Amino acid sequence: MIDQPFWQRKTLAEMTTKEWESICDGCARCCLHKLEDEDTGDVYYTAVVCQYLDQEACRCSDYANRHTNVPNCVQLTPERVEEFKWLPTTCAYRMLAEGRGLAEWHPLVSGSREAIVAAGIAVTGKVLDERYVHPDDYEDQIIHWVEQ
Repeated sequence: MIDQPFWQRKTLAEMTTKEWESICDGCARCCLHKLEDEDTGDVYYTAVVCQYLDQEACRCSDYANRHTNVPNCVQLTPERVEEFKWLPTTCAYRMLAEGRGLAEWHPLVSGSREAIVAAGIAVTGKVLDERYVHPDDYEDQIIHWVEQ
């Protein structure tokens, strides 16, 4: 009998730190600036990303210090899994939290970091660095290619 991969046999809360970190598919959609409608609570994604995002690698360029550099950077943890509803439906953390499996393009499934770019899930080539967009103009940058 072949053992199931850890993400199929463990809950998010049971994962080690290394396993938890490997669940990130590297899409960087969580690094998109979001706007929330105060009346409805609806969340709108913009094409504006954090200045620390390495857009080619879809990784934070200073991950170890991300909460110092960006105090409101959201830290995804197993304890906060109920809050993951704002993440895109394609997010591996949200998919597992909702009892869905990982997508075929996920690096743990495909064995390739390039598969997520090829599938059009990564933000590579689709976003603007926050240093070049005034916050008052974020509303003009609302995008619709991120599903919720």
